[in-house]
Amino acid sequence: MTLLAEDLLLLLLDDETGKPVVDGAKLPRVLAGAVLLELALDGVVEPAGEGEEVRRGRLVLRHESTPDDEILARAVARLRESKPMRPERAIEKLDKGLREAVLERIVAKGWVREAKAKLLGIFPTTVWPAVDDTHESRLRAELRDAVIGGADPSPRTSALVSLLAAVDATPKVFPDGDRRAVNKRAKEIAEGEWAGAAVRKAVEAVNAAVMVAVIVPSIAAGGTS
Repeated sequence: MTLLAEDLLLLLLDDETGKPVVDGAKLPRVLAGAVLLELALDGVVEPAGEGEEVRRGRLVLRHESTPDDEILARAVARLRESKPMRPERAIEKLDKGLREAVLERIVAKGWVREAKAKLLGIFPTTVWPAVDDTHESRLRAELRDAVIGGADPSPRTSALVSLLAAVDATPKVFPDGDRRAVNKRAKEIAEGEWAGAAVRKAVEAVNAAVMVAVIVPSIAAGGTS
C-alpha cells in the first residue's frame, strides 16, 4: 500500500508541467500532515484527551514499536525525540526533507520523472511530469466517485479529501467540477463519520494545524513586503 503522502503528492503535481498546483508554503506542510494522519489511522499517534498526563491536544505516541516504512519511521523518531507537541509544531518538525523523500519515492516507482525547466523562461527549476499514470488514474477515479459522484468514500479516500480541502486544492484536482459544489462536498467528507473517535480527533487537529502552518508563513511574508 502506498502512503497517503505519496498519493497526495501525485495529486498535487500537474501531470503535464510537473509543477505543484499549490504554492511552496503549502506543499511540505500538507505532506507532513499526511504523514501524521497516516500514523493516526494506524493508531500510532493521537491527540491527548482529558485526564491524561500530557496536556490536552498535544500529540502522544501510543506504540513503542517503529513502523516498517522508512518515512513513517523517521517521523516517529522525530516525534519521540521531543516532548509531546501541538500538531502545528509537529508539522513544522516533520516537513524538513519530507518533500524530497516523497519525491524520490514516486520517481523510483516510475510514476513521475525529474526534469529541469526554467521559471519565467529564465530561472532554473525542477519539475516532475507524469510518466506512468496508472496508479494516479485509479486514485483519481476513486476520489471522483466520492467528490463528484457522491459515493461513500473509504477511510483513506476520505483522509486524502480532507488533506486536499485543508489547502483548498480539491477544485484544482477536479477543475471540470463546479468549484462551490466540489468544496462543499469535500468539506462534508472531511467532517464525515468515516473514522473512529480517536482518529476523528487526529483528523480535525491535523487539518487545523495544516491550515495554521500554511497561513502563518503567508502572513509573515505579506508583512515584510
